[in-house]
Amino acid sequence: QVQLVESGGGLVQAGGSLRLSCAASGRTFSSYVMYWFRQAPGKERECVAVISRSAGTSYAGSVKGRFTISRDNAKNTVYLQMISLKPEDTAVYSCAADDSVVVPPIPNSYGMRYWGKGTLVTVSS
Repeated sequence: QVQLVESGGGLVQAGGSLRLSCAASGRTFSSYVMYWFRQAPGKERECVAVISRSAGTSYAGSVKGRFTISRDNAKNTVYLQMISLKPEDTAVYSCAADDSVVVPPIPNSYGMRYWGKGTLVTVSS
């Protein structure tokens, strides 16, 4: 069992930056592929970034060039660095862990093995 806890969300002005963290329990963090998803009110969940066990990355087109996913296996933590934030980036951001690499866009029907509860990011205009 893996527990995921996100932190780092908050209110930021458009053009600003935030770094989200997702801390994982357990000793097997390095064996999982890690994802960041977001869900805005009234919209479907969207995968914004994925990082493989070997730190290969892939991004949704809507965030490419602005968001960076990274992982620190020694700290059992995955990060999402967000710059040049826009009001449309407002959402609850959740991390997920799975055994497989799936690149965005990921259909909502695809089930991740473990989920965090999410952290709210609000970008004001």
